Amino acid sequence: MGNILAVNVHAANIHDTKGGVFTFEKALFYYPAIQGICADSAYKKHFKNIFEEIHNLKVDISERLDSTFKVMPKRWRIERTFAWFGGYRRLSKDFEYSVLSEENIIYISHTHLLLKRL
Repeated sequence: MGNILAVNVHAANIHDTKGGVFTFEKALFYYPAIQGICADSAYKKHFKNIFEEIHNLKVDISERLDSTFKVMPKRWRIERTFAWFGGYRRLSKDFEYSVLSEENIIYISHTHLLLKRL
């Protein structure tokens, strides 16, 4: 469904694979029953090693199948969720001064999306 479990806004000089570790550890703290992770091929080294060795979770890496554009399994949920956030003015540009403020705007926007689906 593309529901957000955790958000971690970080500086632009931190690579997504390292920022993803913080985000997913936050999700594991709130939802300890998580049994597996799906990620794209950029997360195959550092991210996969941490969660398979330290947290003992299976990390499913979706490999690039072809050099042409194709919708990858399960990835469309994430891309669609980010596209919906582009429709919110507060999230379309980086106007926030604090990280907590930005994270809360993301949670509010996602709550709005969920309420519209009811």
